[in-house]
Amino acid sequence: MINYAYWLSNIPGIGIRTRNRLIGAAGSAREIYGLTEKQLLLIPGVEEKHAAGIMESKKRDYDTEYESMAERGIFFLSREEQLFPQRLAAIPDAPYSLYVKGTMPQEWNNKTVAIVGARRCSAYGSSVAEKIAGRLAASGAWVVSGMASGVDGSGHTGALRKNGYTCAVLGCGVDICYPKSNSRIYQEILEKNGAIISEYPPGTNPSAPLFPARNRIIAGLADVVVIVEAKIKSGSLITADYALEQGKDIYAVPGRMYDALSEGCNNLIRQGAGIISDVDEFLKELELQGEINTGEDNLKNLLLEKDERLVYSCLSLRPKNVGELLKKTGISVPEMMDILARLLQKGFITETVKNYYIRKI
Repeated sequence: MINYAYWLSNIPGIGIRTRNRLIGAAGSAREIYGLTEKQLLLIPGVEEKHAAGIMESKKRDYDTEYESMAERGIFFLSREEQLFPQRLAAIPDAPYSLYVKGTMPQEWNNKTVAIVGARRCSAYGSSVAEKIAGRLAASGAWVVSGMASGVDGSGHTGALRKNGYTCAVLGCGVDICYPKSNSRIYQEILEKNGAIISEYPPGTNPSAPLFPARNRIIAGLADVVVIVEAKIKSGSLITADYALEQGKDIYAVPGRMYDALSEGCNNLIRQGAGIISDVDEFLKELELQGEINTGEDNLKNLLLEKDERLVYSCLSLRPKNVGELLKKTGISVPEMMDILARLLQKGFITETVKNYYIRKI
């Protein structure tokens, strides 16, 4: 028996807007299938080429295609089904359907954070993305991204290392791992019950025009969008634009003034985006009960003297000057400078500018 929603999703020449007009008029894919060419032409916005294409498509063997897809572990999900994320169905120009490999939640009700950014990010940007994602996952939040090189891949990796749920939204078919360099991430997402999803049918090769559209899905699945390193014309800022249009919260990780990879984030902050300079504070803002000390931090504490632990505990990803540290700890200036020198030597902190320090991730 034909899957009417699958048929409707794969009619050549029928895009999102035309498909939405058809559904708005007829109510469901099954009802659309039963319309005559004359009835189709009565629907506003449906042209002769659309009606002719719909009638011609009924000759195609969609059943065999659908069965072959299912045999490869890919399942099809339309807006007419309960498993389709309602938050995604509610966005402007929502996708009518998704192709899925892996595990989709029965209900998309956990706090979900999109982590996106530069493909050619710095080592620092990669580390920050992984750290934020790991802390989110450990707190029970879900992480969504686009599995691109750089920040996206680091976001997925951070969630996976904490055995959290992560979903990759592709700009190609779900049967294609793009980029190939992320094949380990692709496999691990599936092994750890995450999901690889796309609105594009299996076999669709990646191409530049497909990626901006997939960004609306990343934003649509998220409650919050986090940008970690982005040039002023970065594609990740398209995700931020979609998030703004959808009424989602946007956060950015600040960067250095003259760093091209920081221009996009710093500009978002100037426009009112939230600032992530401390992961604990970010988790509090999201009302998540995060791990205040990760396993990695506990290991560091074992390697530090008591006075070093005290100073280290006062530092975060937001630079703090010596004066702030003196006020918080009550330690004398000579002692503080000695402790900071030891922490620098051990590689636990970084001096960003003279007398300003952050934790080294």
